[in-house]
Amino acid sequence: MKAMILAAGRGERMRPLTDTTPKPLLKVNDKSLIEYHIEKLRNVGITELVINHAWLGNVIEERLGDGKKYGVHISYSPEQPGGLETAGGIRHALHLLGDAPFAVVNGDVYCELDYGELVRTELGEALGCLYLTDNPDFHPEGDFSIRDGYLSSDRELTFSGIAVYRPEAFRDIPDERAKLKPYFDGWIAKKQLLARYLQAYWCDVGTPERLCSLDLRLRKMNKAEA
Repeated sequence: MKAMILAAGRGERMRPLTDTTPKPLLKVNDKSLIEYHIEKLRNVGITELVINHAWLGNVIEERLGDGKKYGVHISYSPEQPGGLETAGGIRHALHLLGDAPFAVVNGDVYCELDYGELVRTELGEALGCLYLTDNPDFHPEGDFSIRDGYLSSDRELTFSGIAVYRPEAFRDIPDERAKLKPYFDGWIAKKQLLARYLQAYWCDVGTPERLCSLDLRLRKMNKAEA
C-alpha cells in the first residue's frame, strides 16, 4: 500500500506562523506534524509516500528530502499557487499512487490511530473508506455518519481527514481544482463509501491555540512515560 499526505494548504488561521513555515511542518513536542505521519506509516510497512504541496512547497521538499532519513521514499506532487483542493490534489497525484488502494492522511492533523488499520481496511466493492471521529467543539455540526458500515450524509460525526481509496474513484475527475464533498455526495447516494469510527485521540491542528494545546499534551505524556 502507498499513502498520500495532503500538505498543500495555506494555513490562514495559523498565520503568522505559516507565513514562513508550511502548516504540516509546524512542531509539537519538537517534531513536525507531518513527521508523525511519516513515522507511523513507516512503522506499519507503508514506505512509498506521496506528498502534495503548493504553499512553500520548496521548504517541505528541503526539510523532508527523498525520505531516506525516515526509512521511506517520498515523491512530491507540486500544485499551482492556491492548490487544487483535496479531490483535485489526489487526482493530480494519481500517476504516483499506482493501481492498488492507497491511504490518504491530512498533513495538518494529529492522530493516535494505529495506521495498521489502514493497511487492513477491506474495501470490497466500495470506492473508499473514511474514518470518522466525535465532533470537536469547533465543529459541532459534524460532516457525516455511519449507517450499517456505510458513509451516510447525516451529520453526526466529523471526517478525520484519514481514509483509504481506490484509484478508480478519482480517474474520471478532471485534473483541476476540485473539492471532495460533491463527489462524496454522489458516492454516498450509490452506497460506494464505507465508514469506520475512529477509536483514537485525534486533533485538527487548525489554530495556534490547538497547536499549543497539543504540544502541552504530548509533553505531559512524554514526562509521564519517562
